[in-house]
Order: sequence, then C-alpha cells, then structure tokens
Amino acid sequence: MRAFGVDLGALAITLALGGAGGSIAAALHLPLGFLLGSLLVVGVMAALNLRIAGKPVTLPARLRFSFVPVIGVAIGGAFTPAVAGQALGWGPSLLALCLFVPLAHAVGFLIYRRGGLDATAAFFGAVPGGLIESVQLGEEAGADVRLLTVLQFLRLIGTIVAIPLLFLLLTGQAVGSASGARMAGSGVALSARDALVLVLAGGAGVAVARALRFPGWIITGPLTASALLHGLGLVQGVPPGWLVAITQVVLGTGLGARFVGVDRALLRRAARLALLNGAAALLLALGFAFALHALVGEPVAAVFLAFAPGGLAEMSLIALSLNLSAIYVTAHHVARIVLAVTAAKIGSRWLR
Repeated sequence: MRAFGVDLGALAITLALGGAGGSIAAALHLPLGFLLGSLLVVGVMAALNLRIAGKPVTLPARLRFSFVPVIGVAIGGAFTPAVAGQALGWGPSLLALCLFVPLAHAVGFLIYRRGGLDATAAFFGAVPGGLIESVQLGEEAGADVRLLTVLQFLRLIGTIVAIPLLFLLLTGQAVGSASGARMAGSGVALSARDALVLVLAGGAGVAVARALRFPGWIITGPLTASALLHGLGLVQGVPPGWLVAITQVVLGTGLGARFVGVDRALLRRAARLALLNGAAALLLALGFAFALHALVGEPVAAVFLAFAPGGLAEMSLIALSLNLSAIYVTAHHVARIVLAVTAAKIGSRWLR
C-alpha cells in the first residue's frame, strides 16, 4: 500500500526497527539512547541492504522534518529574562566562531587532500556546516556528489555519536532522552490549552521563518515563537518527555535510512577521512571551549557543544538533555552554519 509516493509497509517496518533500537538503547541507559539506538539499527539495515518481508528501510525527509519543530518549541521554553540578560555576554564566543569556522574548514581541507581527494571535493567536503548547501555548491563546481554527501553526512553522524560518549566518559553523566526538556519547563504540566497554542505557534514559526529565509528555519522559527510566548508569560510548560523521545527516534531513523544505496567501498574510504576530520574538529572545539568559557559565563561543556560541528537539531537535543543553555548552543550553531555556507559560496567562486 502506498500513499503520497511512500510504501506504507516499508515505512511502518522502518519506524518499528528504529523504535525497537531506540527503546533498547534507552533501557540500557546508553547516551542519547533513543536517537543513537534507532540510528544504529536502521543504519546497519540500510548499509547492508537488509530487508524484512522484502521491504527496504525508508523514511521520507518530510516526515523527519515534521518532528524537528518539537525541538525548537522545547528550547524556546527555556527562554527567561535571565537568559536574555546572559545573551548580552555571548559576544566573545560568537565572534570566535569567525575564527573557528575557517580554521576547522582549513584543517579538514588538508586532511582530505592528504587522503587523496582532489581540491574541489576536499574543499566542499570539509565545509563545517550546511550539508545540503555545501553538497549543492560542490556539485555546481564539478565535485563528486556521492562522495561529498557521504563525507558531510559522516561528519554529522560522527559528531552526534561522539559527543554523548565523550560526555559519558568525562563526566559520568549520560545524555538522556528528555530530562533537560522537563527541567526547561520547570516541572509545569502542559495543559491542553498551552499544547494547542504551542502547536499553532510552532507551525506559524516554521512558515514565517521559511518565508523570511531564516537559517535553520525549521527549528529557529518554532524556537523564536515559543521563546516569545514563554517570555511574555502567555504559556507555560514544554513538549512532554515522550514526544521528545519520539522525535529522537524519528530523527535517528531518518539519519540511518540515508545509508540506503551507498557504495560500500566509497563508504569505507570516506569514513576513514571523515573520522580524522571529525576528531580534529572536536579537538579544536574543545580548545576554544577552554579559552572562552570564562569570558561568556558558560560552562566548558556548553561552549564545547556550541562549537562542535554536528547537526543543529541533534546538538540542540543534547543541550536539552544535559540541561545546558540550549538557547546559547542553538544560537551558535545557527551562526556556524551561516558562516560555513558563506565561506563555501566565496570559495566556490574562487575555485571556478
């Protein structure tokens, strides 16, 4: 049975696999279990082209995107006058991104060139943010689209997997599923009226931010709308923990499903290079975190997470789970993506 061009049977099986993987990982108290567990199970199925009842794993991008606003609404619930006051001190770390982004890009470029990639593939594969934009610009410049996609995707996946494990090893604190979201809402139960208001605000935020071409509009729009409502005292509470957990499963399942059809030889080659690039970028982010945390009044962990070149939605989820300053982290990732894409556009003209 198909609907809107999607095999509903394959979709149901994929979501069941992701849900099972996420639930098992969460039950084992693994860091960010719902996301990483679903990603691992579905990603292995996709990479090995395994099927259940003859159905391949699949998850349409529009379904994954429909859950991302939940994260923005949850982060917006952490907005308070105190957070607004703290934002005035974020200037040094936001300015430092202007140094971090080109430095991380240059390090990645050198790693990829040493790994045997041509200059065009190395340049766009090393862009530390904006997966879709960097691949599109690379294609226009004549680079191998498959290689760019895998390099960028593995950079994102590697960071998402490494961050929770690093926090677990260094702090002993597991990156959970929804504890941060509960803390952001100050334990206030979400009423039916507030739930309806937040749903409408999230949808309106997406529409307005998309029309205005906000960077990361699918998360920054709902975040802004939610922050305004909470800041003005019009609503209380945030999305419940079970909804945040489902969002993690959908995001992880969607990321894993993208390994379908990837050439294994290409995957092995790109994985080795992306691993080196990711490790170098994380070390660089850690150095910036130690240098800046006292200047901006945020813990080292928050600054590190703000600079780690992972996905906007996923890094924001980790910040929520650790009860770090999710708005601080999200603001820096939006700035990182804008800077990275701008540098890529300038570089594309230079490469031509």
